[in-house]
Amino acid sequence: MERVRPAVASVFAESFRLDLFLRPVPQPGIGTGIVITPDGYIVTNSHIIEGAQSIVVGLPDGRSFRAKVVGADTVSDVAVIKIDAQGLTTFQFDNSDSLRVGDWVIAIGNALDLKGGPTVTMGIISAKGRTIDAENRSVPLYDLIQTDAAINEGNSGGPLINLKGEVVGINTAISREGTNIGFAISSGSARPIIDSLISNGRISRTWIGLAGQDVNSLIAAELRLPVQEGVLVTTMSSTGPAAQAGLKIGDVITKLDSKSTPDMATFLKLLWSYKVGDVAEVEYMRDGKANLTWVRLVERSS
Repeated sequence: MERVRPAVASVFAESFRLDLFLRPVPQPGIGTGIVITPDGYIVTNSHIIEGAQSIVVGLPDGRSFRAKVVGADTVSDVAVIKIDAQGLTTFQFDNSDSLRVGDWVIAIGNALDLKGGPTVTMGIISAKGRTIDAENRSVPLYDLIQTDAAINEGNSGGPLINLKGEVVGINTAISREGTNIGFAISSGSARPIIDSLISNGRISRTWIGLAGQDVNSLIAAELRLPVQEGVLVTTMSSTGPAAQAGLKIGDVITKLDSKSTPDMATFLKLLWSYKVGDVAEVEYMRDGKANLTWVRLVERSS
């Protein structure tokens, strides 16, 4: 812990709202950041810095810096900020795909803005590939790691690490309906987003022009589907790539380029691994029969 502790930053974001007399009232927000380069690039959550007029980063050695936003992605809740510093201790990322349910993990963060440095809690990987509907979000969060390590207000944006001190997730949300249920964005999903934000300041995502839901045994039985998993197409843009390729509402997508899509999280993870203009082979079920079509992917509008 002593090796990685200096790479845990506190993030203080201040925005303003108008009161009844139209006077600006400060709205402070707290979170955590993950130092990833010696020259001051820091990863945190998008929701922490959204709308902030000023961002201050505090380091465990007592130094504080003004930060600027490099880029933020509200879909994944990942953001990158930058401070003017050199020689910082950094975290390394591990591939979250190698994680197993039951593996030990450690959550580190600026919990409740308590004085004395970051709070460290320990737990296990409770589940992988979770999808949740978070507050004030228009789209769900996909491909999340669930952990029972204690995550509190202020932990958002902080690292979930393995026992080697490598980042496997970015803490992002907790369940208010249960206990010991926290969620982190998997490093496998976050890493390419971070790289794109640093390189381009934005994310270019592919779009197929449909939305869907996970097929489970209940849905399969109710709709008399021949498969027990996949993505059931529930809405579709009439002019989008999927419609142009012949897909319809009620189809069940089972594969993208021969890779299984057992749920919406996997489907989106695969979809967003393509580049704009790529053509994807889509395998789907309709009326009990397997079909193939090819979809040219376009850029998702912001």
